[in-house]
Amino acid sequence: MTRTHSSALRGIGLACLMALTMTACGSSDDGGSASGSPEDVAAALEEGGTITVWAWEPTLEQVVADFEAEYPNVDVELVNAGTNTTQYTALQNAISAGSGVPDVAQIEYYALGQFTVAEALTDLSSYGASELDGTFSAGPWNAVQAGEGIYGLPMDSGPMALFYNQDVFDEHGIEVPTTWDEYVEAARTLHEADPNLYIGSDTGDPGTTTSMIWQAGGHPYTVDGTNVTVDFTDPGSTAYAETWQQLIDEELLAPITGWTDEWYQALGDGTIATLIMGAWMPANLESGVPDGAGSWRVAPLPQWEEGANASAENGGSSLAVPAASQNKALAYAFLEYANAGDGVATRVAAGAFPATTAELSSEEFLNAEFEYFGGQQANQIFADSAANVVEGWSYLPYQVYANSIFNDTVGQAYVSDTTLTEGLAAWQQATIDYGTEQGFTVNQ
Repeated sequence: MTRTHSSALRGIGLACLMALTMTACGSSDDGGSASGSPEDVAAALEEGGTITVWAWEPTLEQVVADFEAEYPNVDVELVNAGTNTTQYTALQNAISAGSGVPDVAQIEYYALGQFTVAEALTDLSSYGASELDGTFSAGPWNAVQAGEGIYGLPMDSGPMALFYNQDVFDEHGIEVPTTWDEYVEAARTLHEADPNLYIGSDTGDPGTTTSMIWQAGGHPYTVDGTNVTVDFTDPGSTAYAETWQQLIDEELLAPITGWTDEWYQALGDGTIATLIMGAWMPANLESGVPDGAGSWRVAPLPQWEEGANASAENGGSSLAVPAASQNKALAYAFLEYANAGDGVATRVAAGAFPATTAELSSEEFLNAEFEYFGGQQANQIFADSAANVVEGWSYLPYQVYANSIFNDTVGQAYVSDTTLTEGLAAWQQATIDYGTEQGFTVNQ
């Protein structure tokens, strides 16, 4: 990958990236370049100091307490600066202002490129990250890398699976679908048996759409520095659009928006019979759908081709060190502790789904029984999914912006006569236009 030059860009994303880029390159002693070493990290732990961590992941609270206990000279200030785009906007504003930038920031995989291309993050390779190859499952590890650099350490992962209500399936004699064609047939059978029941709900979600295309082998985005290609006409994108269009046309999906009170209620009373989600979903079901305890189960993600075992990621976050951090070595020490060291077990015990291959393959983890899922050893399904994530996926370096216009383009297929294929074409053109305006060379 050719490293991005500041002058090549005029802006990206939610805030003015030109300002972000210039500030990131000018406000730090070494910018995004690698200059630290494992010896620097060890010395920083010995010397101690204070670092600020911006993250909304709740399991980090105990990790911080344990880290401070093990390294009493270190003080970690854990700040919840908001979730998702709220935190990203605050982070970009802090970088642009040149003050208030945290030493560590939680950044989801889909958003990493937006900060990496702006040279707003530290390349962690020389600090010890380059020695961690093989520590993480392939999908998350690929997500934190750009070119020759490593711009974060994976904190968790979201290998996808099918969550289904077994009581509803049993009542209507529906077999667990193993292919997406079977999934469509199951949707028809269920809705015909009871028009109040739906195989799933979907009102348009960019994360679900891109994950499904990912599993289908699609590569709509290719990124090489400032050279970007957007193409939603590849076979994977086409397979998704043609299959999902049947569910929309036949009104087989509940028009209920995810994460709303209505959605939780529908999951609890059986109105929505399946979820296509990442492995982080169990804790959300347990807390948000207590009435579903004992009814829900987990199955491998249905396949685009019978007998295949392809999967994809949905969600997942990294911890990264902003280029403007004034204490990069100590910040990296916390990253390694939280995401590759003792902090991993702490977070897994609190319900996080790991990105580390050691935990994903441990007998204790794999054989854990989920009372919510009737005693099912669901981690075995999630771990298999993690091992079979299709490689080579890329997000746009301005994916946060792309996702923000999803409902204006692809989302129209859910509320008008626009088809998914037409919606994807509109999304493609809108992201090409935006990327070109920002100074990228964008092809289709």
